[in-house]
Amino acid sequence: MSEQPTFTPTRPYLARAIYEWICDNQLTPYLLVDATQPYTEVPQQFVKDGQIVLNLAPHAVHQLHMSNEAITFSARFGGVSKEIYVPIRAVLGIYARENGQGLFFEPNEYVDIQTLPETQTIEIEKEVKPSKKKPSLRILD
Repeated sequence: MSEQPTFTPTRPYLARAIYEWICDNQLTPYLLVDATQPYTEVPQQFVKDGQIVLNLAPHAVHQLHMSNEAITFSARFGGVSKEIYVPIRAVLGIYARENGQGLFFEPNEYVDIQTLPETQTIEIEKEVKPSKKKPSLRILD
């Protein structure tokens, strides 16, 4: 009896494709997030029933990065800049605000897939998040 190969989940690939399709059609991409998932960093004051909808329009976010592990970016919420970290397992859907077209994902797709240990997640966040130091220039003689 042969063992079936293990495949990576399709969610990150499909999310990137739908995001591109939405933007190419000059629509507004919205991301539906399960804010109760471990390591999810979103503004808690906007979470309702454990979920939050985030506007991913290019003019609304800064440094958007969609990897196979997470979606990260910075955005302003109530005038305050916030770093957002959404593990792919927390992504419930991505759709266009104007017509609702997009994809919604099976919440149980990641049930059998282990979450990264906290130390690895912190290392990923450090790689993704920009330094808080202000840039400085010096004139050298």
